[in-house]
Amino acid sequence: MIYSLRGKLIVAEPGAIVVECAGVGYRCAVSLTTLSMMPPQGSEVFVYTYMNVREDAVDLFGFGEEGELAAFKLLTSVNGVGPKAALSLLSDFTADRLALAIASGDAKALTKTAGIGPKIAQRIVLELKDKLGAFGSSDDSVVQSVSASMAKKGNVSEAMEALVALGYGQSEAAAVLANSDESRSVEELIKMALKKLARF
Repeated sequence: MIYSLRGKLIVAEPGAIVVECAGVGYRCAVSLTTLSMMPPQGSEVFVYTYMNVREDAVDLFGFGEEGELAAFKLLTSVNGVGPKAALSLLSDFTADRLALAIASGDAKALTKTAGIGPKIAQRIVLELKDKLGAFGSSDDSVVQSVSASMAKKGNVSEAMEALVALGYGQSEAAAVLANSDESRSVEELIKMALKKLARF
């Protein structure tokens, strides 16, 4: 199993990169997120990899961060989510943002990705909600805060529901209300959240 590659970046195009190591070029399928992290062609690059072995092919996938690799492995563990669909999700969401959408139960946000229908999105949320720590998220405190506020019915949870009723996505509402003070009134929390959302 090839765990990682370090070498010269000789190709970087939408959907794939080629890394030359000791005279051999390794083609890796990549998300747009990883592609955006790549240095100019000809530079040295390091990527984490995942090798997918099938009866008719061996595919190599590349990731700019360990958290993205962990998210890819978890996504492909969900029945009905193949490597292509996982890469599409990781092109539309960073690993942190994906973890936040799953923590807040925002299956609707996931359906914005091509090839992800409502049933698959719901399955991703249901199967991965308890495995968020494995995402290697750099923003664990936000994810934990969202999970905690979703679990108990408090002012933050009510403010989140109000923002969703106003048309905001659940993960958007969760992101701006994360780590908010539960002692503040629902009205105060909504006003604060709307100010933050207006900046985006």
